[in-house]
Amino acid sequence: MQLSKTDTDVLEGRRGEGARMAMRIVVRLAEACGAEKLMDVTQAHIDGCGLLSQASLEFAEALAAGGAKVAVPTTLNMGPLDLQNWRQFGVPEDFAAMAIRQGRAYHDMGCIPTWTCAPYQGYLTPRFGQQIAWGESNAVVYANSVLGARTNRYGDYMDICAAITARVPEQGLHLTDNRRGQFLVRLVGFQGEQLRDETFYPAFGHLLGPLAGERIPVIEGLPPDASGDALKALGAAAASSGAIAMFHAVGLTPEAPSLAAAFHGGEPEETIEVRPADVQAAVADLSTARDGEALDAVLVGCPHFSFDEFRRLAELIRHQRGTSAVDFFVLTGTQSHALALRHGLLDVLAGFGAKVTLDTCMFHTPLLPPHARTIMTDSGKCAYYAPGELNVQVAFGSLADCVRSAVAGRVCRRAAR
Repeated sequence: MQLSKTDTDVLEGRRGEGARMAMRIVVRLAEACGAEKLMDVTQAHIDGCGLLSQASLEFAEALAAGGAKVAVPTTLNMGPLDLQNWRQFGVPEDFAAMAIRQGRAYHDMGCIPTWTCAPYQGYLTPRFGQQIAWGESNAVVYANSVLGARTNRYGDYMDICAAITARVPEQGLHLTDNRRGQFLVRLVGFQGEQLRDETFYPAFGHLLGPLAGERIPVIEGLPPDASGDALKALGAAAASSGAIAMFHAVGLTPEAPSLAAAFHGGEPEETIEVRPADVQAAVADLSTARDGEALDAVLVGCPHFSFDEFRRLAELIRHQRGTSAVDFFVLTGTQSHALALRHGLLDVLAGFGAKVTLDTCMFHTPLLPPHARTIMTDSGKCAYYAPGELNVQVAFGSLADCVRSAVAGRVCRRAAR
């Protein structure tokens, strides 16, 4: 390892024990990856703050007690607790006490309490070409693909070490050559309305993940006006069903103005054609619950709801009429929540019976009632993880399907076009 004098000083404890611990971890990762040296990053996003266990708490408190401070602007992913409303959701006191301690440790290290898994839609969005160290798989995909920032898929606890040292191994997607597309995914036979269907992007992402593995796919055929929320859904699903950290969409994402640019002038390793039937099979694969089955809860906001998604949900509620017959949870961050509040959307949701929870995740906080056996979601990521993480049956559908089903108290999905 070629270490700078500053790196060596930190390793020798000249910035305190907490920074020394962080640098030791960064250097060890670099050695394991075969990197020859470290490089600077100018921003970080921490995913490790969302996992609550005795070990995760002790790790954060050990860094903070050692005087560790983040060296670059550092945002926080969703946490294990809705810090404002946890009591109304029936979260146990001992769980909340541990979560508050863990959050305080990250605050003490200088992290910015954004508490969202969609940091790209709020404060401190990275710029094109910026070298960053981000955790949270969906955020990594979005940053690399849609924003054109540069980060590897940093695991929990490595992320805070990178933030403290402002250093990461010089390898992977930080380097231009490694951002070249590797195989082509061509959308064939789709009509315009099929690409505008709300279920298309999460279902296509669910299909794309296993196809890609750790490779970088180049997608040909997505509409050039695909929204940020659509690409969020695609990337989140692909990063759940696979290990994808980046994709190119020709004519849509910044490093793929053309097919040739996406492949850096080279040729794809292979070409895979995806047809409407393939995406419909992915839609079916995301569900373990059948149409007509009794529903216990609806979960939306995985990744966190944006302001535009709040507007869409409020519009659907107004048109649907009626109120939810089941628990209807909307997960979001404080920034989107504040915008929805100012726009008067939260009153619409409250009248429908929706419960908005902030700063946390359905997989990391005790949110669902104990009796919940069947849930519905519009998220490919949630649908993929929910059976194992929450021990429930899951029905995947559009946001409109979720509203319709909540009112009926059973799974009601319209037929695919």
